[in-house]
Amino acid sequence: MVGVDESPASEAALAFAHDWASRHSAPLVVVHAWADMAVDPKIVNLLYTDDVREEETRLLAERLAGWQEKYPDVEVRRELPRKRPARALLERSRGARLLVVGSRGRGEISGRLLGSTSQALIHRADCPVAVIRGDTPGPSGSR
Repeated sequence: MVGVDESPASEAALAFAHDWASRHSAPLVVVHAWADMAVDPKIVNLLYTDDVREEETRLLAERLAGWQEKYPDVEVRRELPRKRPARALLERSRGARLLVVGSRGRGEISGRLLGSTSQALIHRADCPVAVIRGDTPGPSGSR
């Protein structure tokens, strides 16, 4: 499983996840969570319209463009939960063989290396977590 957003670190995470899935003959679940704010669930439907979901679906399609051609052996399933990224990925981590995320390096001292989402996942996910920075080589050693 790989969590993606619009950041450059997501591109590196996608590369790592596709390579890993190909090497392990595993399907790849691509999760793009798109409600990145703490809002009462009763209000969230008022804030997010079908237009927003369509835009997020388009952004995910753009993010995944070209990967199927590079890795035709990898079965990809897309998920677009309307939840905060950490929550969406934590919920889906049970049963996953590996969770891959990019790091934007936000936050205080430890956040200089890892962002808040990746920190939460490392401490609470139900599977191994790979945090990929944009300059991290893939599992095969390639960039």
